[in-house]
Amino acid sequence: MHAPDPNQPTVSHNEKFYDGPSKNPNADPFLVRFEDNDPRNPKNWSSAKRWYLTMISGLLVLNATFASSAPSALLPALKSEFHYSDEVSNLVVSLFVAGYCVGPLIWAPLSEQYGRRPMFIISFFVYTCFQMACALSNNAASLLVFRFLGGTFAACPLANTGALLADIWDVGRLGMATAIFAVAPIAGPGVGPAVAGYLSQYDVSWRWLFWILTIFAGVCWVFIVFTIPETYAPVLLVKKARELRKQTGNESYYAPMETQKLSATQRLESILARPFKILFSEPMLIATTAYMSFVYGCIYLLFEAYPIVFAEGHHMKPGPSGLTFLPIPIGGVLSALVYVFVFNPRYERKVTEFAPNRVPPEYRLEAAMAAAPFFAIAFFWFGWTSYPTISPWAPLASGTILGWCVCWIFISLMNYVIDAYMVVAASALASNTVFRSIFGAAFPLFANQMYTKLGPRWASSLLGFIALAMTPIPFFLKRYGPLLRTKSKYAPSVRPESSSPA
Repeated sequence: MHAPDPNQPTVSHNEKFYDGPSKNPNADPFLVRFEDNDPRNPKNWSSAKRWYLTMISGLLVLNATFASSAPSALLPALKSEFHYSDEVSNLVVSLFVAGYCVGPLIWAPLSEQYGRRPMFIISFFVYTCFQMACALSNNAASLLVFRFLGGTFAACPLANTGALLADIWDVGRLGMATAIFAVAPIAGPGVGPAVAGYLSQYDVSWRWLFWILTIFAGVCWVFIVFTIPETYAPVLLVKKARELRKQTGNESYYAPMETQKLSATQRLESILARPFKILFSEPMLIATTAYMSFVYGCIYLLFEAYPIVFAEGHHMKPGPSGLTFLPIPIGGVLSALVYVFVFNPRYERKVTEFAPNRVPPEYRLEAAMAAAPFFAIAFFWFGWTSYPTISPWAPLASGTILGWCVCWIFISLMNYVIDAYMVVAASALASNTVFRSIFGAAFPLFANQMYTKLGPRWASSLLGFIALAMTPIPFFLKRYGPLLRTKSKYAPSVRPESSSPA
């Protein structure tokens, strides 16, 4: 038995051994696979169990993104207590999101080495502890350090939830499950300022916000420990192989992952470098990452833009001003429902048409193609209705369109990445998460100056023009994705005979 070259992509290896029993009568009888209808295979679990895991995974992402934005409405109270500048106060939000840049590099590759469940348990426990540390902070430096470390550990569900969904769902229903996951990164940042805004309006100590976040994170950790099982097939096959060796006394049984004998250096390289190695060698992943990063950065930029328009321009109090973010998650939820009932059934029909071959990932791009132009329009709408003399309901309505488009873009491109990169999806999503988190951390730092100097009209228009320039990306991937995949080391190509329905 020979160990494979660790520098070679593992896609074909995992596709061959992890998806089900071999049909080859000459296959190694001691190589452990999932049998037909094997209850150990996550894809064979009951629909109720898989939907529960989908919902609880979405809750974990909601928790992490809620914590990222919640302090934004309490920045004046923090400035008053710790006596720091506007730029430093913005770091309370930005440093948490900056932690998302580090966390995926740790949690995604480790989950592909040791499984999803241990990473969720460890990361969320430490994340809960750092939320408590923020509540007890006595100076600005400690608060900023704890926020960054909290974001690093909170990044685990952002990096691994998409891969967990791919572990448990077949391609037909993966889009429906991903719709729930895609709403959470939009809903969390939108709900956070609403909660903190009313705490600020009624002069509740800013520490109470962090105690709320601690309780929320602690409850989620309990759910993880007692209700989330291991879902990563390679790790489950290792467990199955160990059980067979113990039951039979025959040490010849082995799982595919056990053939991968890596040195400490190779393991470290796999953990830290793999996401970037995949990203920088894949034009498809570069394009999707660039677009999703800009979209994600715009969400966090609005934490600075909305107070300028609604609190300063329309003289709203902190509580109602925080509520102005709610149209964004409302638009996201509505768009997810439309996706589930319109786009996903269309994709399921394609699964039937292409069977037994895979559906090309490009069929996942329809929603992004529909949303991209309207995402640009939403910024022009928000900017040119932001005059104090115009009803605030006009710019608020643009938030619904914005949330709708963001959700469709995220659902579509996440599914595209998962379908294109399959068993290395966690690493592909990790690199995607890192770069969009850099944008999410950086955009709030210059948003205040941009909206103050250019004014809400032209600042929003600038974003609209950039969004307009990026609109062709999903159309480009739809047209040239099949060609790019034939040249990819990590994205398995769909066979030529499956490029059109039989």
